Amino acid sequence: MQTVVGDPAKTNLLSFEPAALTDWVAGIGQKPFRAKQLLKWLHQRTATDFSVMTDLAKDFRAELESLACIQTLPILKDHLSADGTRKWLLDAGQNNAIETVFIPEDDRGTLCVSSQAGCTVACRFCSTGHQGFARNLTTDEIIGQLHMANRLLDTPVTNVVMMGMGEPLLNFDAVVPALRLMLDDNAYGLSRRRVTVSTSGVVPMMDRLAQACPVALAVSLHAPTDALRDDLVPINKKYPLAELMAACRRYLQVAPRDFITFEYVMLDGVNDQPEQAWALIDLVRSYDVYCKFNLIPFNPFPQSGLKASPRSTIRQFATILSDAGIVTTIRKTRGDDIDAACGQLAGEIKDKTQISGRMAAQRQEQPVRFQSRGRP
Repeated sequence: MQTVVGDPAKTNLLSFEPAALTDWVAGIGQKPFRAKQLLKWLHQRTATDFSVMTDLAKDFRAELESLACIQTLPILKDHLSADGTRKWLLDAGQNNAIETVFIPEDDRGTLCVSSQAGCTVACRFCSTGHQGFARNLTTDEIIGQLHMANRLLDTPVTNVVMMGMGEPLLNFDAVVPALRLMLDDNAYGLSRRRVTVSTSGVVPMMDRLAQACPVALAVSLHAPTDALRDDLVPINKKYPLAELMAACRRYLQVAPRDFITFEYVMLDGVNDQPEQAWALIDLVRSYDVYCKFNLIPFNPFPQSGLKASPRSTIRQFATILSDAGIVTTIRKTRGDDIDAACGQLAGEIKDKTQISGRMAAQRQEQPVRFQSRGRP
């Protein structure tokens, strides 16, 4: 098992987005092109020490060695599923841990990245929210998950989803620099369409993301009415559906895709009835939000008091949405043979660090498209 630990007294170069790295390099008397060289070594070649950076002058490498480090979170556990899904439990310090998940498919490899240790949003169906909040991750801890995955995997990550532990938009100042590294051609070079931020609906930060770094957006919706969403997703009390839908409409003006993805956990007898599917259709039509729905089978845990919808109910719900012209996906669980083990291992560190209910150790079935733009 490989871990990378640096000197805490030194500057972790993974913490710098491209512009900030250029400034740092200039601050130690080096020319701007050195920053591009460093970016490629750090993120394209996933270097873990400066000695391998052979196209850098020896005196510059020596200076880097004295001032800086390349540090990712230590790996506590590394699990590989029979279907190829891979999960890492990472030590976030002070008895906290986070999880990072890689989901391989024939045409892509998706990495699910965490942004916080724990979560403050406290959605009823999410185990992380029930277990509490420890702290925000730093930029280097966020991008370090991608650095680690590309270093350890045989094939590179092609897609990133910010759907791991935490609410990304409540850690905005650390998440955005990490996103910029994911997109930069001298770093990971991912397209905006292949990087997705998932949010429970932090409206002001959705608008800020649209201005600062508009990547693909997924919104955890989970209910068609304010009354139900207040109960399931408490942040709705602060940013109700009218404000959320308006923010989605604004985001579409700059989004790299022409739709918003709505995530919808299917809860037996709570939000899975036909009339609620029709209410969702009315909701997105009334705000003219181009969208796609991901229906997510619920993974029960004792504290939630909730049960998973039967498969037949999920399919009926999906059919109603699809028949109305909305592109609809039912997620199929991946890596279920290692789900319980990962939750137990996180519990060995601290109960609050067990895998998020939103952790994407799941894959999408191929959606049947009823309209070319997914318009409701």
